[in-house]
Amino acid sequence: MVKLLKEEVDLSASLAEVWRVLTEKERDILRNNSTIQHFKRNELIYCEGDEPRDMMCLLKGKVKIFKEGVGGRSQIIRMIKPVQYFGYRANFAQENYLTNASAFEASVVCLIPMTVVTELLMGNPNLAMFFIRQLSFDLGVADERTVNLTQKHIRGRLAESLLFLKDSYGLEEDGATLSIYLSREDLANLSNMTTSNAIRTLSTFVAERIIAIDGRKIKLIDED
Repeated sequence: MVKLLKEEVDLSASLAEVWRVLTEKERDILRNNSTIQHFKRNELIYCEGDEPRDMMCLLKGKVKIFKEGVGGRSQIIRMIKPVQYFGYRANFAQENYLTNASAFEASVVCLIPMTVVTELLMGNPNLAMFFIRQLSFDLGVADERTVNLTQKHIRGRLAESLLFLKDSYGLEEDGATLSIYLSREDLANLSNMTTSNAIRTLSTFVAERIIAIDGRKIKLIDED
């Protein structure tokens, strides 16, 4: 994990949504207290049980939020894309992390101490409303995914995951290939199924010309 100089990242551009609602004094506080860190592929950013000391914003790369389940099987809870904030809910709830976060690929993360975040929130109602909206949106997505992962059959769960990845990370220049390359295990963990079921269902989708696969690249042929 390598720290970068603060000057290497323009926070006004990287944190544009938050930057807009801050006063000049608050911007200086944010500049002086933010730390930029690099994480390698598959490197843990925080672990379940850790004390939440920082709010994090993903500036570059991809991050997964996951929880170890029964039998050591992981469940991917959320996928983080630039520029999304994460790692702060536990602090607001005054508890330790209930999940883990790791980098899907080489990622750059901005860390802001929660003491600083709390100070800014107490003095800026617009900033407080921004994060209330963020938490509300995340809760809505979580509610919808809970229904999808518990009530839909295997085909439906995998299809939902592929569309979820498209909505989260978009498509490559061909307008069909997902802009994220997941292992079969990660795709299974995202879809609440075993790896073998994910592989079989992907093969069925290929046979039915719904998708095409080239290694870890997945192309959506028939999105409907």
